Amino acid sequence: MKHILIVLLLIFISAPVNAAVMEGGVSKTGMGNQSRIVDNATNLPIPGAKVSIPKENFSTITDNNGAFNLNAKIKDSTIMSVEKEGYRPFSLTINEKIAAKPIIVGIEKSNVQDVIISSEMFHIGDDNFSANSANSGEFKGKSIGPFFTKTFMIGTNALSKTNYLVIGSIIGIDTLMAKEMRQNSIVNSFSSPPEVFFNGSKIAEIQLNGDGQRIKIPNRLLRPGQINEITIHTGRNLKQTAYIDYDDIEFMNLSIQSE
Repeated sequence: MKHILIVLLLIFISAPVNAAVMEGGVSKTGMGNQSRIVDNATNLPIPGAKVSIPKENFSTITDNNGAFNLNAKIKDSTIMSVEKEGYRPFSLTINEKIAAKPIIVGIEKSNVQDVIISSEMFHIGDDNFSANSANSGEFKGKSIGPFFTKTFMIGTNALSKTNYLVIGSIIGIDTLMAKEMRQNSIVNSFSSPPEVFFNGSKIAEIQLNGDGQRIKIPNRLLRPGQINEITIHTGRNLKQTAYIDYDDIEFMNLSIQSE
């Protein structure tokens, strides 16, 4: 059985950041009308994986064949999340056309250095956004404010590895680049990019919406065996000067992955 791979090219601008590619897959035949979650290395089915679509309040568990059914009405693009103990969290933006066919998604095993910061979806901004904003129809919850921050522990041998902050999925970004890439329909404005800070130092600006964005963390910023902190600030509408108009964005599945 041949799989047509969906290659999601993730572009973000910042000196210390390396762009990367995450892969999922869509099969024309699959197993009847069912989709599957498989091991990315072995292609073996993964039973007991949680598949969810937060916007639709939908979740299900894969069976012994790694199969599942998307019993949710999908119209616009939305985020599908996959979680399984022992594997790295994975997110994929799907739409009605993709969901109409069996979806085969390969997920990667985690290693002992990986840290799952959060598998939840967060909305930051001011809850003031246009219907033309990028993916605004996907927004799930109310804003927690203009920034997100969380602390976590990193292993004592972190300096011997190359570490990446991975954002499973991020939507709602209305930068000029996102506008030029037609990720939104806003005519007269655009926003500064969301900024990512690690232990108080800026490590990235995120210019585009997408899945599996990987941001390299400089080793000099790591605190092995201690508490570390990640902060994400949303951007601001650069055409609004009368008051601060924050760009509303949502993201989920934050993790530190080591290689």
